[in-house]
Amino acid sequence: MKHNQATRRDFLSTTVSAGIAAGMANGGFFESPLHANETKKLGVALVGLGSLSTNQIAPGLLHSSHCKLAAIVTGTPAKESVWAAKYGIAKDHIYNYESFEKIASDDSIDIVYVVLPNSMHAEFTIRAAKAGKHVLCEKPMANTAEECREMIAACKKADRKLAIGYRCQYEPHHLYCMNLAKTKELGAIKHIEAGFGFKIGDPTQWRLKKKLAGGGALMDVGIYALQACRYLTGEEPVSVIAQETKTDAVKFAEVDESIAWMMKFPSGVVAHCTTTYSLNGINRFHATTENGYIRMDPAYSYNDNRLETARGTSRGETKLAQVDQFATEMDEFAKCILENKPSKVSGEEGLKDMLVVEAIYDSIKTGASVRVVA
Repeated sequence: MKHNQATRRDFLSTTVSAGIAAGMANGGFFESPLHANETKKLGVALVGLGSLSTNQIAPGLLHSSHCKLAAIVTGTPAKESVWAAKYGIAKDHIYNYESFEKIASDDSIDIVYVVLPNSMHAEFTIRAAKAGKHVLCEKPMANTAEECREMIAACKKADRKLAIGYRCQYEPHHLYCMNLAKTKELGAIKHIEAGFGFKIGDPTQWRLKKKLAGGGALMDVGIYALQACRYLTGEEPVSVIAQETKTDAVKFAEVDESIAWMMKFPSGVVAHCTTTYSLNGINRFHATTENGYIRMDPAYSYNDNRLETARGTSRGETKLAQVDQFATEMDEFAKCILENKPSKVSGEEGLKDMLVVEAIYDSIKTGASVRVVA
């Protein structure tokens, strides 16, 4: 979806823009992914060649400055020749799920990117770590908090880095919003409304099967709204209360269709969030501040996200560069590996989300407010 509305008022030109420039000058949130003299490209093995790998991640690797596609792992033999021809992958760098452990002796692979159904994230993250590879795992990190802990432990034991695919945490508009919130340019945040949903199609797909997906809309896209509330406040929610709605008990027999939940944060900020698999057009957050607001709509798309801010009655749209979000997140992970620094989207970050998700599901079951326990 595209929004091409012109800026109505550039009221932040001397305040927010100055803050952005200062952040850039001090090596802040627009810092270059790697030092200019760093030329090594890390090899990435894609595990799972579904839609996301095909349409976003593999093309993103072509745009990456510091990563390259080195190998593929698939359970569908027919995909092997297609990918080999398209990306020039030699036969000895093509693996299946049974031969996966052979990647341990493949020196072309530095990073394993796990892009499988949620229930397989823990298994292949642990197997990759044991094979001596760093791991980038798609969100949600796993189906349970306990699986998240096992993944973190396995990577620590192997002395390998683990990051979760929270691409929005590297997207310029989101970084801008984080900086506004942190510096309180518009005053402290007082309330957040956030949501993400879409109308899901094929009723036979794995996302509608609890064994594979762990949950429905909340696990798939609601987690983006949850993340936004956490990184805008810079806090962890202390309690949640949630309610689920189903309009199609057959299609959504195993997973949630629509959920609305409220989170309370230590500072007093309250967030009202929604997620759904039943309609399009919910893709936003709106953070009300003491002096105005910070809003993105759309907020979580692969491109064309739109940012609007307000101070009093003055409003303005801030247009920043559109980036390949997957290339950017992979370059940032490469930086962490090459400079031996922790990722800001580490396994611990994924675990924090899953603890909130579990509290939301518990609240739906009990009908009561549930404390989020670390």
